[in-house]
Amino acid sequence: MLAQNPIDKNHMNFDTTGQKDLIDVARLLFKSQPRPISLNEKKKIYFSILPVSTALPGGGTALVTSTTAGFYLGERNTTYLSSVTFTPFFNLKGRYGLPIRSSIWLNNNSWTIQGDTRFLVYPQYTWGLGGGQPESNKFLVNYDYVRFYQSVLKRITSYFFVGIGYNLDYYIDIENNDYTAVNNSNSISNFTHYKFGTSEDKNSFSSGPAINLLYDTRKNSLNPIPGIYANLVYRYSAVAFGSSNNWQSLYADFRKYVSLTDKGPKNVLAFWSYYWTTLTTGAPYLDLPAIGMDPYNRSGRGIEQNRFRGKRLIYFESEYRRDITPDGLLGFVVFANINSASQLVSNRFEYWNPAAGTGLRIKFNKKSDTNICIDYGLSNYFSTFIIGLGEAF
Repeated sequence: MLAQNPIDKNHMNFDTTGQKDLIDVARLLFKSQPRPISLNEKKKIYFSILPVSTALPGGGTALVTSTTAGFYLGERNTTYLSSVTFTPFFNLKGRYGLPIRSSIWLNNNSWTIQGDTRFLVYPQYTWGLGGGQPESNKFLVNYDYVRFYQSVLKRITSYFFVGIGYNLDYYIDIENNDYTAVNNSNSISNFTHYKFGTSEDKNSFSSGPAINLLYDTRKNSLNPIPGIYANLVYRYSAVAFGSSNNWQSLYADFRKYVSLTDKGPKNVLAFWSYYWTTLTTGAPYLDLPAIGMDPYNRSGRGIEQNRFRGKRLIYFESEYRRDITPDGLLGFVVFANINSASQLVSNRFEYWNPAAGTGLRIKFNKKSDTNICIDYGLSNYFSTFIIGLGEAF
């Protein structure tokens, strides 16, 4: 079947001729030899490293070092770029995290292996369930967190993959240390009016298999070229696998990239939407759909992470991407997004929460097409700068 459904080689080609990145700028400044350009070059691993300082929920700042490795595990004309991203952070107040994400594509895209492993000592604010919650309802929840997600998918036809996986979320010693919360209630269950995964000083454990369907025509997830991405993930967490409760969820993600010109500098419209829902009762509070808690933690730029949470969440975003310089070294984006989390009692989408912003793009490594992304987003109650490697979606 793989032989009958080959990947389109013309779709896979990416020519860096005439492009420039920060590595080229550094070589020019230090008068080093320029890098040779070849689509058939033997080198297959490209690193991008970005140390930054950022604010943490609960107060204080942390040093974050984002390292991305892009590499090919097969012929470049028929194999997508694999990537591993390691983004450790720490500060002097006992907050730290060790997240590792991986997207592995085997030769000719015959298989793909998707991974997400995290260990975090990390507080999170919550505002309760549903929209319409005032900013004054902010409530700090402390916990340690372990995540282990792994999925293996086999290519069935061109660009379409089917696979299974295992998802584990372990929240350790969930507690509130913020006694200034609304109504002076330091009980998480009393504040959220939700009974699953909100017991004080207790753990919450979710474990079980997942079914993963993927359609992906993008060559490079770090900086997608025109194409389509669609992902459907069904999750089944059960006591039989060690979970605290039996529950099920569904995550549906769709993205579309449209080029506005046939050639020349980048001029692209990008669209992203997802629908995330629990299918049964029993999902722990911290596993419920929330803005900014999508698999890549990229949604809701301009909105504080976890600001809106519910049993269901729907999200839409669009972004305009354009090069400033013909060599691709500099570019800019303009984006807008909107989301709605379902109300606790009615389970309806009653409140819509918009945000917007703009950003600068600096080409760090043209071989992996990795950008340094500096975005500023704002909404009614919040604004922030976001600095990272790779596009938001």
